[in-house]
Amino acid sequence: MQKVGDIRMVARYPVKSMRGDAYASLPLTLQGFEEDRRFAFVQAESRSDFPWLTARQMPELVRWQTSVEKPGTPDVAVTVTTPSGERWPVASLELRQAIEKRFGKPVFLLRDKRGSFDVANVSLISEQTVQRIAEESQTEANPWRFRPNLLVDLEGGAAFDELKWVGRVLRLGDKARIAVIKVDQRCVITTLDPTTSEPSPQILKCIVEQHNKCAGVYATVLTPGEVRTGDGINLED
Repeated sequence: MQKVGDIRMVARYPVKSMRGDAYASLPLTLQGFEEDRRFAFVQAESRSDFPWLTARQMPELVRWQTSVEKPGTPDVAVTVTTPSGERWPVASLELRQAIEKRFGKPVFLLRDKRGSFDVANVSLISEQTVQRIAEESQTEANPWRFRPNLLVDLEGGAAFDELKWVGRVLRLGDKARIAVIKVDQRCVITTLDPTTSEPSPQILKCIVEQHNKCAGVYATVLTPGEVRTGDGINLED
């Protein structure tokens, strides 16, 4: 095995497109990180093959904070706090009505134990890639724009080197293993400031024009295990 980096952040996003949290460690299951993207709001009138309500349609969603209580138990619960401080259970009528009022159209809540992922259940990007995009777009480096599960510090590597891992297997720490299956083609959500939801279009323009729309990678889980901030990442032979 070849060591290729260290994990600098482990994060999950319990509700699709809402703000997540970073953790010292999280259980990685065959369905992804525990409670990651297990909930999503769906546009009730949509007939699209991508009917989720995301920050593409409602940018302020990136500022709606999620929290997980009693994780790993049958009583696990997710709550959402709005930018104005209102706090409700994710399945509450009040939360759905608040979203519908701001969005202007009906939605419903989907709970999926396998997670509502765009492509695969683990997303990864390197600190070097985040920094390079910030430099090229003349913006502040902020990994939360890219909503990764894993933020990685490459060992002896350069920005975008993680794209070379597609088709390879990574070991995370002592046990967990993921298969990198695809580069992450980015969308307008990367332009939204995670704190203010204000757009910086030059970020996506940079990714599209200079990096073929790609930044970071997607992976699927081969072997479950606890994943910790500070764990080494090794590329299997």
